[in-house]
Amino acid sequence: MKLNLRPRTQPEVNLTSLIDVVFLLLIFFMVSTSFVKQSQISIRLPEAGSPTMVEEPAEQIDIMITETGTFLVNGRELINNRPETIRNALRKVSAGDSSLPMTISADANAKHQFVVTAMDVAGRLGFTQINIATVNDPTSE
Repeated sequence: MKLNLRPRTQPEVNLTSLIDVVFLLLIFFMVSTSFVKQSQISIRLPEAGSPTMVEEPAEQIDIMITETGTFLVNGRELINNRPETIRNALRKVSAGDSSLPMTISADANAKHQFVVTAMDVAGRLGFTQINIATVNDPTSE
C-alpha cells in the first residue's frame, strides 16, 4: 500500500489587515493631537545683589474724594469740585513736576464720576503714576 503524501504547505501570516489597522491608528492620533504652541509670557526676574536702600519718593500727591464730592489735595480742601479748580491745585502742589506719584482715594459711597474727573485732570497734566484706592466705612466691618 502506497500512500501518497502531499507536501505540507507553510502557513502564511497575512499582514495586510494588521498594517491597515496600524496605519488608521497612526492617522487617528495625528489628527487628534494638537500641535499648537503654547503662548509664553516673558518675565524679568529680579537678580540678587548687594542690599541697597530703596529710595522713597520725595513727595507724593494725594487726592481724597469724600462721599459728598469734596476734593482734598494733600489734605487741603478745595473750594469746589470743578476740573479747573482741581487742575490749579495740582499745578500748585506739583510745581509742574508731572513725574510725582499720585494716589486718588475715594470714599466707598463717592460717585464714580468724581474719580474719573480727577483721573482726567491728572492725565491731561501729564501724570502717569496714578494709584487708585477706596476708603471703606469702618462701621460696616
